[in-house]
Amino acid sequence: MTEPQDFETASAGLLALMREKLGVRARSLRDARTPAKRLLPRKVFRSFETLQKAEPFLAHPKLARTVNTTEIAAATRTVRDHLDAIDLADRRKGWWLSLAGSLAFNLLLASVVLIVFLFWRGIL
Repeated sequence: MTEPQDFETASAGLLALMREKLGVRARSLRDARTPAKRLLPRKVFRSFETLQKAEPFLAHPKLARTVNTTEIAAATRTVRDHLDAIDLADRRKGWWLSLAGSLAFNLLLASVVLIVFLFWRGIL
């Protein structure tokens, strides 16, 4: 990743992956910072921040020479590896199981409260 065009291609690919896997609706890495902070693990988010901070430097031809390209490549690799490892079907299944568990717990709690109330009033 020695050229700014390579970075632009990589950042566009990362944004496409983030849209697909995380549902982030951003047009640039800078706009994706807030949702990424909530959705990415700390180590991956630090790599994402490295990319986000390098984006304006790489847009300028003279400032692009000051950016550490090996660090940018490693950060890109870290974020991409994490996003590639996300399984959307497993996330959906986990969401549905979480919802079912919450409903079951609430139903159990409501029935216990009802039974305690009935005992308290002397109906049971």
